[in-house]
Amino acid sequence: MKIVIACDVLGEENNGTTIAAMNLIRFLKKRGHEVRVICPDEDRRGEKDFFVVPQLNVGPLNAYVRKVGVSIAVSDNYVLEQAIRDADVVHIMTPFFLGKAALDYARDEDIPVTAGFHCQAENITSHLHLMNSQLINNLTYKAMYQLVYQYVDAIHYPTQFIRDIFEKEVGKTNGYVISNGVNSRFRKMKTERPEAWKDKFVILFTGRYGYEKSHKVLIDAVKESVHEKEIQLVFAGEGPLHDELAAYAKKLTNQPVMEFFSRVEMLQVINSADLYVHPAEVEIEAISCLEAISCGLVPVIADSPRSATRFFALDDNNLFHFNNPADLASKIDYWIVHPEEKAEYSEKYLGYTQQFKQEHCMMEMEKMILETITTHKKLSR
Repeated sequence: MKIVIACDVLGEENNGTTIAAMNLIRFLKKRGHEVRVICPDEDRRGEKDFFVVPQLNVGPLNAYVRKVGVSIAVSDNYVLEQAIRDADVVHIMTPFFLGKAALDYARDEDIPVTAGFHCQAENITSHLHLMNSQLINNLTYKAMYQLVYQYVDAIHYPTQFIRDIFEKEVGKTNGYVISNGVNSRFRKMKTERPEAWKDKFVILFTGRYGYEKSHKVLIDAVKESVHEKEIQLVFAGEGPLHDELAAYAKKLTNQPVMEFFSRVEMLQVINSADLYVHPAEVEIEAISCLEAISCGLVPVIADSPRSATRFFALDDNNLFHFNNPADLASKIDYWIVHPEEKAEYSEKYLGYTQQFKQEHCMMEMEKMILETITTHKKLSR
């Protein structure tokens, strides 16, 4: 099959949407499909089956966009035509400028379209400091539906959680709930800890440095911990709040490691950590959390009603009351003083994550795409 994947955001694998896109691209190619990718990643220009479009120019906000760590695409009619004109199906990763343009072109050519749901309303409204406005978030979902999702043949939801939220606002959709999955490279393994971490209790959190990820809650919790002097925080990621978070953490005995790690490096970091904490208030799935627990790290997760990640908790000690540093500190201290129980839960999580194996999830994605092509052909007769 000739499958086109339209990626408004694609570049370095430093965010969940790009990681999900590249995992799907690699899998479909391995399965023998011709996969064409439309994206704004200039580093891909000239690479086989990559069709590069311009990046969005937002004038004085360009510096902020770079700080966030992503490039946003705009459409180019010639590039769209070259990529889509004889395709069997188009899959849109996000409902932005390029996704909308790819959808319109495909519909004009009677080509079926599937679309991923990788963006919560709060991922957009947080940049406008309106993350906690339910009205604005609801209107954002309605706009996504009116512009894109009502016209596609099938929607991929990474979790039932985000499907329920979206369908509460827009009504029933033709949806498939499929995890983005965890690459088999993320597994428990012995690794040499960095010298500076050898006498520390290392707590890892992987997430973009943004307001909805709630890094400050974790910083405050560590400050309240009985074991504060022993704790080394590792914030794997990048984003616009880097300097603000670094300044906020000055009150800690041990300054957080704040660094973007490659996928290979990330495996080493996870296997060097003692605990994974996910304080984010807003999250569709959190592959980063799944990667950590796939390596046997025990998690402590915010119980935010706006986060699907809370459903990964196997026990009350794997949850804390979101935006409550004192409760998080008590859970961190619990796992520090119960190493035997932590080892037991590490094994439980290794079993739990088998359902999220990427090979299985990508097979389900392929099945969704092929079913959509078949159904579209029947309806077009």
